[in-house]
Amino acid sequence: MTVQSEPASRAQHQLERFKVRLDNMPLFRREGRVTQVVGTVVEADLPGVAVGALAEVGGVLAEVIGFREHQALLMPLGLIEGIAHGTTVKVLSQELTIPVGEGLLGRVVDPLGNPLDGRPLNQCAERRGLRSDAPSPMSRSLIRKSLPTGIRVIDGLLTLGEGQRVAVMAGSGVGKSTLMGMLARGSHADVNVVALVGERGREVREFIEHDLGAEGMAKTVMVVATSDSSPVVQVKCVEAAMSVAEYFRDQGKSVMLMADSLTRLAMAQRQIGLAAGEPPTTKGYTPSVFTMLPRLLERAGQGASGGSITAICTVLVEGEDMDDPVADMVRGIVDGHMVMSRKLASHGHYPPIDVLQSLSRTMSLTASPAQQKAAGRIRDFLATWRENEEIIRLGAYKKGTDANVDKAVEMHPAIEAFLRQGVEERESWDSVLCQLGVLGEQNLGEGAAKAAPRSGRPAKTPAENGSPSARTARKMADGSASVNANRARREKSNGNDAKTAKPAPKIKGVRRAPKKRR
Repeated sequence: MTVQSEPASRAQHQLERFKVRLDNMPLFRREGRVTQVVGTVVEADLPGVAVGALAEVGGVLAEVIGFREHQALLMPLGLIEGIAHGTTVKVLSQELTIPVGEGLLGRVVDPLGNPLDGRPLNQCAERRGLRSDAPSPMSRSLIRKSLPTGIRVIDGLLTLGEGQRVAVMAGSGVGKSTLMGMLARGSHADVNVVALVGERGREVREFIEHDLGAEGMAKTVMVVATSDSSPVVQVKCVEAAMSVAEYFRDQGKSVMLMADSLTRLAMAQRQIGLAAGEPPTTKGYTPSVFTMLPRLLERAGQGASGGSITAICTVLVEGEDMDDPVADMVRGIVDGHMVMSRKLASHGHYPPIDVLQSLSRTMSLTASPAQQKAAGRIRDFLATWRENEEIIRLGAYKKGTDANVDKAVEMHPAIEAFLRQGVEERESWDSVLCQLGVLGEQNLGEGAAKAAPRSGRPAKTPAENGSPSARTARKMADGSASVNANRARREKSNGNDAKTAKPAPKIKGVRRAPKKRR
């Protein structure tokens, strides 16, 4: 029976794929001719075609990006060489689609759904368009559940919620890809969807083998468009990844979408807009860039079926200029941002997330009041230390001058150990809350968060946790307790001595030396 069922299932699968192709096939074919080629734009006489349609020009796929008078403007998805005047242009479909299904897990595909790992793509009979509307604001579920990531600084001080959109802002070479790999391995999301836009070709396999690993890749779908790809392909990369994430969200799953980077996406759209004749604005970015970003990012978030898309998108800032047009606009759209500091990275501090410049706008919805108070206390220690760091390191500060500064200096080693974490190190949710409570001087034992971790992984107890920050936090707690006890005993002893001490007897004929005046 098993031998006979396999050919039948294979035939059924092929029949479903053929039916999908028939449904997407146009009822009649539009054809035209190439009239002019300027740069990377092909002009063709193609009446009745719509913007966003997929066409074939001399065996090369191209997308309709606009019109100029009576001519359609097309930008090829591949090499433009070989396209001549009068070449036939055939319209294939009115929109680009990508195959979706469970067979995408653990695979690497291009924005059109073609496998890049040399294996056939199975269990992907359904196709989805790359462009779709965002969910209705009234149909979205509220963000109530936290999403553990296994990274102490994020879970403790920048707690993420399922369906949140976060921007990771950093310069080149600071460690964005490494952080994304840590998130993919340690996240409790059901599915990871990674979009690599404009990356170097060698970095794709490095990211899979070094950053993701076999554990992270098993539940990950990667959509890749390298730096030598056409601007249209690079834009479609993020749109395709979003469509794949929407498919799994519609299945009721928790999806983490990671896009690297939105800056390269904006640059690719800028090239398309300038080629289509759009006027340049700030830093040469065209109006279509600032229209595309909110429409794309609003597609992420909570869905109506119970699933969610937590979007973590990187923004490449030049010279750590946070007022860059793309960075400034993305920061206003998303629900939080993390700033990665080159200064921290140069000191070996990893992950180099600048807590004082970072923010999670949904932390008030997913963290308990005690956790928020502890996080605020730690932020206060960090801010006090940063304001007085120079005079402390120079030795100009005298202990006892300011109680807040003294406390910040005392807690700084433990906080620094809490913020640092190895690439392969993963911290349990309960351990993060325990250490956060010790450092923030709060009791987080009950109701520390409004959501428990999704996965069934056993969380280590604080006593079992052997991480450096846990040990440092316990030492700080024990040290603070012993210091407070010793101080109390000394004060009590001094008070008793003062009460029982008798005044010195006066001796006749002996004059006491006068007290020296200061």
